[in-house]
Amino acid sequence: MSPVQETTTTTGRRRSPRVPAAVRGVPAAGRPRQGERIVAAINRNPLTAPHATRNDALLALALAVPAVCLALFTDPGRRPDALGWALLLAAHVPLVWRRRHPLLVLAAAVALIATYNALDNNHSATIPAGLTALYTVAVTSRPLRTVLTGITVLTLIVGVMTTVNTHHAFQVLRTSGWVVAVLFLGVAVRSHRRHIAAIVERAERAERTREEEARRRVAEERLRIARDLHDLLAHSITLIGVQTSVAAHVLAADPGRLDRAAVAKALDDIAETCRTARGELRTTLDVLRDPGSSDGRGPLPGLHGLAGLAQTAAGAEVEVAVTVDEVPPAVGAAAYRIVQEALTNAVRHGGREDLTVTVRVYVDEDAEDAGNVLRVHVTDDGVGAGDGTPGYGLVGMRERARSVGGTLAAGPREDAQGFEVMAVLPLKGTR
Repeated sequence: MSPVQETTTTTGRRRSPRVPAAVRGVPAAGRPRQGERIVAAINRNPLTAPHATRNDALLALALAVPAVCLALFTDPGRRPDALGWALLLAAHVPLVWRRRHPLLVLAAAVALIATYNALDNNHSATIPAGLTALYTVAVTSRPLRTVLTGITVLTLIVGVMTTVNTHHAFQVLRTSGWVVAVLFLGVAVRSHRRHIAAIVERAERAERTREEEARRRVAEERLRIARDLHDLLAHSITLIGVQTSVAAHVLAADPGRLDRAAVAKALDDIAETCRTARGELRTTLDVLRDPGSSDGRGPLPGLHGLAGLAQTAAGAEVEVAVTVDEVPPAVGAAAYRIVQEALTNAVRHGGREDLTVTVRVYVDEDAEDAGNVLRVHVTDDGVGAGDGTPGYGLVGMRERARSVGGTLAAGPREDAQGFEVMAVLPLKGTR
């Protein structure tokens, strides 16, 4: 299962991919338990957390309470005076903005704490606020900046305490391990959050890639169906038109001596063309009705069907020469559709009653990559493409060739009257 799940609203609009509960640290269902809510808070980016200012204000107030208790009930000889109380409480005020400006908050807190300690007030009362400011810098800054900040803060505090009492300065050095521990804790939490963010980003990127791949496959399938429908309908309608013209010509040529056999053959050809077209159309539409069906597409046409395809080209004499037995199914289907469209264009635009079309399909043994290139060559001796509105026939043939990595060229013949289509389809690397 994907690590990122996509949700849809009741109105059908798509929401952004949702990160799984296990990654965010909350349960998949039900109300989060206390431990899970703590894990979620740790994993969450502090810069994007909701209600950050409000929560930091509550944190500052919560830290001020133990600071006042420490100042009142520990080291009675250094209980703060009025100025000391003002500095102690003021040291907690910058913590309200600790997430937005961690370095400025640390600088303000250190300045107030240093002044408070310089007046030889109770030194332990400022520890919670100072460690919290240090932790915020560590959890939001790079490790190098964190180390430099920690060294600067310790140097400043030791320098201030040395001016007040050398003994207390040595005590600060002995207890500096707590400062180092807080800095390392902040760095560890930051690394953990970055790891979680990387997992979420990879999951979302994988989900987007799957969606793009699905859209690409849908587009390719739509294009394939459009080509199949164009080739099928254009070929069948053209043949029906030619066969109907033959029947109409027979009926109008000499009503007194009606050639019933010719009329019956023309009508039988029309019926056979309709049956063939209906079967292929049903196979194509089955894909649309049941996209998940493994056999809804039916067998692909191939080189074995070229002989029967030539017999349906009414109004033209078709010579087919196929000198290759087995080719990959995709290449065979592409060659079949190219020949089908070429015959359709020849019958439609040939402009002659005795039109001759030559179809050659062979493996080019003289190419540089001998034996790995299938060539399809269709020529006719008609008048060319005519002056009608250009359609999608040549475009579809080129797309057929490109779908298997091949190329196609089409145009009037140079040495004689008529039109030719030449396709080169690689056999290697095609399934």
